[in-house]
Amino acid sequence: MRMICGFLILRYSPTLSEMTAEVLQVLIEVITNREEKITSKESVNNEDELFATQEVEREISFRTECGLYYSYYKQMLQAPTLVQGFHGLIYDNKTESMRTINLLQRMNIYQEVFLSILYRVLPIQKYLEPVYFYIYTLFGLQAIYVTALYVTSWLLSGTWLSGLLAALWYVANRIDTTRVEFTIPLRENWALPFFAIQIAAVTYFLRPNLQPLSERRTLLAIFISTFLFSLTWQFNQFMMLMQALVLFILDSLDMLPAVKKNLKTGSFLNRIGKLLLHLFIVLCLTLFLNNIIKKILNLRSDEHIFKFLKAKFGFGATRDFDANLYLCEEAFGLLPLNTFERLSDTLLFYAYIFVLSITVIAALIVAFHNLSDSTNQQSMGKTGKCTVDLKPETAYNLIHTILFGFLALSTMRMKYLWTSHMCVFASFGLCSPEIWELLLKSVHLYNPKRIYIMRYSVPILILLYLCYKFWPGMMDELSELREFYDPDTVELMNWIKSNTPRKAVFAGSMQLLAGVKLCTGRTLTNHPHYEDNSLRERTRAVYQIYAKRSPEEVHALLRSFGTDYVILEDSICYERRHHRGCRLRDLLDVANGHTMDGPGENDPDLKPADHPRFCEEIKRNLPSYVAHFTRVFQNKTFHVYKLSRNK
Repeated sequence: MRMICGFLILRYSPTLSEMTAEVLQVLIEVITNREEKITSKESVNNEDELFATQEVEREISFRTECGLYYSYYKQMLQAPTLVQGFHGLIYDNKTESMRTINLLQRMNIYQEVFLSILYRVLPIQKYLEPVYFYIYTLFGLQAIYVTALYVTSWLLSGTWLSGLLAALWYVANRIDTTRVEFTIPLRENWALPFFAIQIAAVTYFLRPNLQPLSERRTLLAIFISTFLFSLTWQFNQFMMLMQALVLFILDSLDMLPAVKKNLKTGSFLNRIGKLLLHLFIVLCLTLFLNNIIKKILNLRSDEHIFKFLKAKFGFGATRDFDANLYLCEEAFGLLPLNTFERLSDTLLFYAYIFVLSITVIAALIVAFHNLSDSTNQQSMGKTGKCTVDLKPETAYNLIHTILFGFLALSTMRMKYLWTSHMCVFASFGLCSPEIWELLLKSVHLYNPKRIYIMRYSVPILILLYLCYKFWPGMMDELSELREFYDPDTVELMNWIKSNTPRKAVFAGSMQLLAGVKLCTGRTLTNHPHYEDNSLRERTRAVYQIYAKRSPEEVHALLRSFGTDYVILEDSICYERRHHRGCRLRDLLDVANGHTMDGPGENDPDLKPADHPRFCEEIKRNLPSYVAHFTRVFQNKTFHVYKLSRNK
């Protein structure tokens, strides 16, 4: 513009000579200021777009249900007031279209609510972004988790060296001991620190001769940690059942300092019979009450878990979509053998087997002695005391680690309970004078000095080995900055935010829709929180987009949930991650009674479908599909179609 003004001055100098230089100067300044403002606005717009893109890139790193949980934390922070934020959670109509649900009742999101309130109250908004406050809180909880493991190992062994070894083993085996590095908002990352605190508190509580004040404080710690654990994880009831089973076994075997029962009297066979009868009655009563309560209250939220367990342990094949969805996931399969290779590389598995073998032998001797003693404990001196002793807190952690082991071996996702406790149990055993005493006595080398040398030299040597082999790698990982890169998903989220109404309803896979909820705030048809029966039925209906169904059927199903847009993913439609029979399209075909695609056998009662696969055929833009679906967006990964509103 400056050049244009100069050209005009030279070209029409006779006419412009009458204008004063001041007027020209003002004109040039006005034009210059306007250019600077336009440039400034463009710069601001570009910065806003860059920040928005960076925020989306950061948010889509919360995959699957992690994104869903974090979205409620974000929702509470964006609410004008806390009261409005609570109201939005209690009367939510965006998580499931055409439904109003109480999120505080349906989901374990109390921690997100508490954290959002804390962030709004504390004067940290200027110094710390909400996402980092959330992440740092979770990592802080993991520090508490490691501290609880440290304390438990110290309580069992009587030396801080054991706690240090347990903590270092936990860090060195972090691939197998925790998932917090990649799935931060998962419920287990919130809950397991409180579970570890509970185990530490129970371990201390089982010590004999506790002072009344210490006992009351320990009981309070057990109560608070159990309450917080139950509040933060939807699967807490299974862990509580294991806790009850541990205490029941120990009490039945006279390994706890508990009040005497009728169960603990009589001959060996009599007591074994009473024990088995008691166990049978408890299990039958539990199953009976469980079924009665569910029928009275019409509860069906956990039936998919029982179907999954029934099929998993070989009590009959199933074509149930939900059960097979779990069966085909690697996380719910058997524990891979390469897990033991990694644990052996840090010497953890070898130490664990060594300690476990000795304590199991000792426990069997003590249990046999307790059960075979036909008199009560007061006459123990007359009948003779067992030469092998096992402390109640040691027996408690022994049964715990055994049950955790069976759970982890059968279901890989539960290995994080076992491997973290494995660190505690192995380190305790190597530093325990009782363990070394039993070992040295069995080989006739018992000597108090030898016990002292073994319980300190072996752990120190292992610590030196771990530091030498793994410390440099851990430091390199801490200095490495990783970036989550998924341009196709970022492009999809930005398109949704810019080109669809705020009240638009989206259908698609559970995992992707959690990201849609977090990044765009749009309404969903379904989501990954799979603990509700009606939601599971809705998800099966939405997933017919990957089955062999007609466009009319799919359109009617999606519109019944108020769907405006449906997102199809090539990674699901042409899935190769799972083998034949476990691909999502295979599960849908079998559930619908259709034969599966590709070479391989099919059950004789399965029949060919009357229609081609919807997610493949819709891309051909045939008239029957175009009448109901209009493609409005696509990239290398995603295809978005808008649904027509005609019936």
